[in-house]
Amino acid sequence: MTEPIFVDTNVWVYAVDAADPVKRERALEATAPALGRDLVVSTQVLTEFYAVVTRKLSVPVPLDDAEAMVRQLTALPVVAIDASLVVSAVAASREWQISIWDALILRAAEIAGCRRVLSEDLADGTRYGLVVVENPFVNPR
Repeated sequence: MTEPIFVDTNVWVYAVDAADPVKRERALEATAPALGRDLVVSTQVLTEFYAVVTRKLSVPVPLDDAEAMVRQLTALPVVAIDASLVVSAVAASREWQISIWDALILRAAEIAGCRRVLSEDLADGTRYGLVVVENPFVNPR
């Protein structure tokens, strides 16, 4: 039986960003293929990843390379962001007092059956509904 784990944009970005070798190593460990787990993303993660790695890194990833990386990520299970997910995330954002973008990540994780979200954007160990956030850049588990 495999455990689906949702991986937020920031983890994927650190996996390709050489600016912080320690975070890059931890991101690579967190996203490495492993028996018994399936990594999951959403369309939001795909678009954010492309935007960040091509525009916001100190050394941007070339556009063709970034596109190839996005294509590789689409081999994973991808949750599509649709109108009902947005409406659900709006309610979650208000209830949990978090950004709509973070709420979209958490709701997408729930839809995919994930109980864990790897992210640096929310407090490590915090539970949101059925999902617990794990920050892979804090003390290794």
